[in-house]
Amino acid sequence: MAGMTDHLEAHLFAAPMADGPTGPLVGMRILDLTHALAGPFGTMYLADLGADVIKIEPPKGELVRFNGPFVRGDEERRYGSRYGSRNRNKRSIALDLADEADRETFFRLVETADGLLENQRAGVLDRLGVGYEACRARNPRFVYAAVRGFGDPRTGESPYAAWPAFDPIAQAMGGVVASTGTDTDNLLRCGPAIGDTVPGLMAALGLVSAIHHAQRTGEGQFLDVAMVDAMMSISSESLTQWSYTGRPQAPSGNTVDGLSPFDIYPTSDGYCAIAAPTPPLWERLCTVIGRLDLLEDERTSHIRGRLKNRDVVDAAIGGWAAAHTTAEVVAALGGEVPVGPVYEPEDWLTDPHVIAREMVVRVDHPHHRPTVQVNCPIRFTGTPAGIYRSPATLDEHGEELRAELERRQGE
Repeated sequence: MAGMTDHLEAHLFAAPMADGPTGPLVGMRILDLTHALAGPFGTMYLADLGADVIKIEPPKGELVRFNGPFVRGDEERRYGSRYGSRNRNKRSIALDLADEADRETFFRLVETADGLLENQRAGVLDRLGVGYEACRARNPRFVYAAVRGFGDPRTGESPYAAWPAFDPIAQAMGGVVASTGTDTDNLLRCGPAIGDTVPGLMAALGLVSAIHHAQRTGEGQFLDVAMVDAMMSISSESLTQWSYTGRPQAPSGNTVDGLSPFDIYPTSDGYCAIAAPTPPLWERLCTVIGRLDLLEDERTSHIRGRLKNRDVVDAAIGGWAAAHTTAEVVAALGGEVPVGPVYEPEDWLTDPHVIAREMVVRVDHPHHRPTVQVNCPIRFTGTPAGIYRSPATLDEHGEELRAELERRQGE
């Protein structure tokens, strides 16, 4: 099921951007002092959900704004793909927080906002005089959220609090790497940067939860998410298993311990995931592939036998899959047995599920050709979320935001 769409024409197959914010967080204002991936990813989803997210950047721009890759022919290079992929739906203002006047503009924004998310190293913003306590002094209802590698001393002292951290460190210390790979001699970091994105999402959840509390009580608070803690959370089943049996989850490639068949199988032109771990699903699979003998074979007739004889199970399914194209495998099993083709991004553009759910959106840019992004996956019947604004150029909304503050002061 390999896609055939050229990346230069991907926008022709994508849903259009929305006209404006309509999500359930419309009316909420969040200040974004984030950089790189973890923080911007979390605030991006708050913006998708309708919040007015104000990206506050230093005058030279945040850490990855001007990193490539760039669209071919983009002479202005106002932002690259990394910045663009996680900073849509936000307004941008450039402030030098070491400057007294800009710091006062920041605090005036704090007075108008519900909360803030930042992912600097512990103490960086405190030393600039704009940390949680300073913000709270200007707005007692203010909620201040932080993502750090090892947390913030306000919520629990860590001997590693001052250490910098990136995704692979979080995945390694949080248990993900130890259970990912083909075997214990071939460990792997998970491909997508979950050591950043998952903490960002958890911080966004914590932020809106604390804002809900502040709206009821009038009391703001500080919260943080440590990247390592977040990875421990998604690896928690391994700890539970170790607690019960003395054996943590071991890396098992594409299979899952205790389930069979449950794997990625090569087809004649690609790969396909097939999972039939329960008796009814196993019976349906054997029927579809014409291997009713496997239902009578003592090695494969029950789950314990299938786990013990994975080689027999995988040889039967793998042999059948390899004799068919991915499309043929999906057509045969779809709706009967859990099945899914292994997709590249270009395959999303023509998949009927993706099209029906409008999960790929055309993003228009003021200085280069349209590109595409994955839409917000959280769907609402009454307050739809989505992409409505392209990533902002540096300080694009600076004058607009200062004018808003002046009008507010004059009221």
